[in-house]
Amino acid sequence: MASLTDPSLSEQRIELTKPIALVFLIDDIYDVYGTLDELILFTEAVKRWDSNTLEQLPYNLRICVEALYKVTQEISDKIFKKYGFNPNEFLKQAWRNLCEAFLVEAKWFALGHMPMADDYLKNGMVSTGAHVVIVHLFFLLGGGTSKESAMIINDNKISPCLAKILRLWDDLGSAKDVNQDGHDGSYVIYYVKENKGCSIQNARDHVMGMITNTWKQLTKECLYQNQFSDTFTKACQTLARTIPLMYNYDENHSLPLMEDYIKSMF
Repeated sequence: MASLTDPSLSEQRIELTKPIALVFLIDDIYDVYGTLDELILFTEAVKRWDSNTLEQLPYNLRICVEALYKVTQEISDKIFKKYGFNPNEFLKQAWRNLCEAFLVEAKWFALGHMPMADDYLKNGMVSTGAHVVIVHLFFLLGGGTSKESAMIINDNKISPCLAKILRLWDDLGSAKDVNQDGHDGSYVIYYVKENKGCSIQNARDHVMGMITNTWKQLTKECLYQNQFSDTFTKACQTLARTIPLMYNYDENHSLPLMEDYIKSMF
């Protein structure tokens, strides 16, 4: 709702909600519910994108992959019908990249490995799912009507900015929550461990500086890029603006400000 505010974009809002929901669901599978062996099989099923690979998965993981296959196909078909180009392979590759990044994190935590802060951030930007959302948004708004014109979404500089802002904001919250469920990392924690004498507050200030600089880069890309539509770049900027709201948890792990905005919106 926040990213696509135009009343005429109702269908795009509905379709974009589906991959966003799947990102959260699959993230929980990797962080909380799946064993490492199951997650390796899950990742392989997404990489191969073949229903014949699902037999070895437990039921609760199998139905998730089946839903991913089905939703991706349905969205691709709708985009093809509306714009004349089928983005199926682009959407699949975005999901493959996401699950591979999730698996890297799962292996780190299963093996007790503590990555370097920069290595964590590079992988963590992918595991935000931001690129999955951006790719879906791009095609849902009619971007890329041929394979050649669609390629720009893979090399765009907007996605990494959005992903970095999202990862760093998320980690500012998780650094405060030492009792969170599941397995997760934090750039703040890794940065402190790598820099002797650095306090948590120092690290948080450093991260806020990184977010500020990334915002400058994002604004520059959205203002001066001419290969994307204004609707697309505006949606990306607005998505970035909602990130502090989405991760502004209070001591009860709720989002009162977000709840107020949602009530106001509807």
